[in-house]
Amino acid sequence: MPFKCLLDGLVKNVPGAMGAIVADWEGEAVDQVGPMDEYELKVVGAHSGVILQNVRESAARLKNDDLQEIVVITEKVQTLVLPVNSEYYLVLTFEREDFLGRALFEARRCLVELKKEIC
Repeated sequence: MPFKCLLDGLVKNVPGAMGAIVADWEGEAVDQVGPMDEYELKVVGAHSGVILQNVRESAARLKNDDLQEIVVITEKVQTLVLPVNSEYYLVLTFEREDFLGRALFEARRCLVELKKEIC
């Protein structure tokens, strides 16, 4: 199943979803979907990669490097960052409502399928 199809399903299943992107370890977009401006989504994806790397390094210092997910909440937007493996990660950004549980559920489900495609 192509990445775009998986990401499209994720965005459609999360109320208020603005975009989803799969990026590589350098922050380069592999594929993306959503109503958010394409360039802005790529910037969110790249910056999320920096956050992911920093948190991974912190977790490694604590002897716990099995990072599962990061949730970033701002005044208007929530962003999920989920490592697919050491090379790729998934980012979902959505409006700040009470949909965090739903977003996590759908992102985790998408992650399972992404892992099958990438590995």
